Amino acid sequence: MAQKMTGARLFGQILKSYGVTHLFFMDAVLRRALAAMEDTGIHRILGHSEKGVAYMADGYARTSGRPGVCMAQSVGAANLAAGMQDPYLGHSPVIAISGRHVSSMQYRNAYQEVEHQSLYSAVTKFHAKIESLEQMQPLMRQAFREATTGTPRPVHLDMAGFTGDALTHLEGVFDVLADEAHTRFPAFRPGPEAAAVARAVNAIKVSRRPVIIADRGATISGAGAAIAALAEKIQAPVCATPDAKALLTENHPYFFGTMGLYGRSGGNHIVDEADLVIYCGSNTSDHTTGNYKMPKEGTPIIQIDIDPVEIGRNYSGVIGVLADVRSAVEAITQAVSVAEHSDWLKQSRQHVSAWREQTEKYLNSDDSPMNPGRICKELTELLPKDAILFADTGFAALWTNTMVHFNHPAQQYFRAAGSLGWSFPASLGGKCGAPDKPVFCFTGDGGFYYHLPELETARRRGIKTVTLVNNNRSLAQGLKNLSIAYGDTPEPNRKNECFEFLETDFAQIARSFGALGLVVDKPQDFKKAFEQAMASELPVVMDCRTSFACQAPMPWVPS
Repeated sequence: MAQKMTGARLFGQILKSYGVTHLFFMDAVLRRALAAMEDTGIHRILGHSEKGVAYMADGYARTSGRPGVCMAQSVGAANLAAGMQDPYLGHSPVIAISGRHVSSMQYRNAYQEVEHQSLYSAVTKFHAKIESLEQMQPLMRQAFREATTGTPRPVHLDMAGFTGDALTHLEGVFDVLADEAHTRFPAFRPGPEAAAVARAVNAIKVSRRPVIIADRGATISGAGAAIAALAEKIQAPVCATPDAKALLTENHPYFFGTMGLYGRSGGNHIVDEADLVIYCGSNTSDHTTGNYKMPKEGTPIIQIDIDPVEIGRNYSGVIGVLADVRSAVEAITQAVSVAEHSDWLKQSRQHVSAWREQTEKYLNSDDSPMNPGRICKELTELLPKDAILFADTGFAALWTNTMVHFNHPAQQYFRAAGSLGWSFPASLGGKCGAPDKPVFCFTGDGGFYYHLPELETARRRGIKTVTLVNNNRSLAQGLKNLSIAYGDTPEPNRKNECFEFLETDFAQIARSFGALGLVVDKPQDFKKAFEQAMASELPVVMDCRTSFACQAPMPWVPS
């Protein structure tokens, strides 16, 4: 029923109608709206940086299955835009809201004002300016619509007023209505064309060495059970990118591990030897394809995706299936005949076994300081059955993607799409989106330094996560190429200036924020510290001391 209300009230009621439970922001923005939404049940999470709150909104979206909302005033708009890169690349529906000076102040050197649209054009799929009260509801509805349909991605709304408050004092009569489909993602599950399914079935029929590759789109679609059913029916190994690592459990008979540049050698060998690749929700990036070298040139490809522009982007002649991934895989499974590929499965298992043998020395290392692989083994054994693990980019992603095994179907894994420092604030947002599940973060010291102040946010708002810091006193991933760059430069030199950090006690820092800080420098002490972390009601930082600049093993990829 239509009611008279202010713009501030309208803003809060729209968010409530779309099921938003947490709003992540940096002061000073939409203060009237923040005040007016106090009775809506929406938790207002004040952070310490625009990128931090953007990553929180991203983490919230990934665990809750709903759009995440973040906002900042005009001068913070550029920083907020920088935080949109990871959700854009990670296919996450984040709604970014910024203030901007009113039209009469534009192009006149208004205080702290720059043009916003160009800042967001590369990292959002929709941008709009809200310049009148009458525009607020239709454009906010459009923002939710754009964010949740097709490939989920961030959108941006520019609100009139330096703090976005130029319209919030105005009054109007509004009937607040939400489009239920856009309160979640994917908003729709379109099915495939019968002809596309038939072409895919024919390709599977003549294949002798098929492999299914699950990627981010399969995770968004919740296609794990469907992919497992297809794999069993056609006896095809399933390999996953980091973004679909937890879609099947590690002990599932048809899951053959991760693949790609941040994956396992075993998975890469399987893809390299396949005579048919079935991509499920994949953008076929350089990371997924080993710099576009696997599968081999000329290998038949079935590409399932909800976004038509992704089908055939990096391969010609693909069999494209335009549909929701889960819907398409279910349709193909129903139409395809049972196949037997026992020799291919045996060959694939040999690759997996060879990789596992190579990693034993990392997983079982008793070194002190620790080897990060041993931390991964301990996590595998200790993570709760419904744990959610966030991992940073770089070596944090490499270690966890390859060596943390998820053996329970309710466990989830989210990794940065490329932004160092993403994982800690994302894990806080992730906990807000899944308050009843234990949430963990795995990051290096280099990544943790980015957003240390959000420890105060976690403590102030009672956001209980457990953060494991791979503290090796360096940006270890850069050392290999840095050493190549230095070549035969004789010692002594100052190479250390380019990658080495001072020794830092992150446990002590955590305690100074009122959180629980624990130091672990021996593998034998890890379990006890982990149990302390789980028993505490405080945010926890586990400062895991590892060997200086320890290198993660890189996977085999075709030359």
